[in-house]
Amino acid sequence: EIQRRKAEFETVGMEAVKSGKVAAVLLAGGMGTRLGVDGPKGAYDIGLTKPLYIFEQQMKNLLEVVKECGVIVPLYIMTSDKNHEQTTSFWKEHDYFGYPETEVKFFKQDMAPAVDYNGKIYLERKDTPALSPNGNGGWFASLKRAGLCEDLKEKGVEWLNIYAVDNVLQRIADPVFVGATIASGVNCGAKVITKNNPYEKVGVLCLDGEQPDIIEYYELTDEMANEKDADGNLAYGFGAIMNYLFRLSKLEEIVDKRIPVHIVEKKIECVGEDGVARKPEKENGKKFETLAVDLIKPMGSVLPFEVVREKEFAPIKNKTGVDSVESARELLKQNGVQL
Repeated sequence: EIQRRKAEFETVGMEAVKSGKVAAVLLAGGMGTRLGVDGPKGAYDIGLTKPLYIFEQQMKNLLEVVKECGVIVPLYIMTSDKNHEQTTSFWKEHDYFGYPETEVKFFKQDMAPAVDYNGKIYLERKDTPALSPNGNGGWFASLKRAGLCEDLKEKGVEWLNIYAVDNVLQRIADPVFVGATIASGVNCGAKVITKNNPYEKVGVLCLDGEQPDIIEYYELTDEMANEKDADGNLAYGFGAIMNYLFRLSKLEEIVDKRIPVHIVEKKIECVGEDGVARKPEKENGKKFETLAVDLIKPMGSVLPFEVVREKEFAPIKNKTGVDSVESARELLKQNGVQL
């Protein structure tokens, strides 16, 4: 369907981008801890012969659309208390990666306390609870709290394309995706790939009764993960790649609705009884996170938009192995990116 109607979708999408109806929202509240760096994940250098930062590669992808459509797509970047200063100064230092400074706005994601396995709140310092970003589900509420909804309205934005910082092949404000979502009359579009195995660590798009929903990979039972449909394909085979298009008017309608909180085991830096701060070797407690995928259900309608994995999905979660800096470099090379 996408291939067959590509030209039609592209025309609709380009029209929307050209008339300023699409803005991009980068979810970059995380740190590069798993990559062994102390700064924002997007500031990680994946280059081999020259520096190439994650942020930079994603901006190159966005600039392709900007060039094609002849307009700047407004960009909103979600940071967190942990990385805000470092992120904003990094962007400034690098001249906003070819973007006009006026078109890039930063806002901070809300924080939530972390607890030990008995439910006691950890302390970061003697008198300060250990707070961590509350997951990416609060991105719109945080954007609104930062007063940026007015900015969106002034600009005439109707659609927000949110994307995760860790995928260097993200196509942002992709006209075909935008056009297909608009033409389908839905409130939300979700880029998906066909999972390469039942246990691949991606959320899966499915239906809960009549409502679209996304189930996180760690919440799938073995039975569900391996379930097959009538054609012998995985029943839960559409993996979401954290690239969504949301209708702004619908987001405003649902912003105050409660969405589920997920409990995630994490390594939490904290102060011991002796007042000394420690970095734990293994998971030592729980964080409470909301997830952007949980906004899908209240949106009421979603278009699953399947993309070619090798062209649009190169997540960087680990240093080596699966979904790593190494695997992402290989994929970038396949796509003609000079490292």
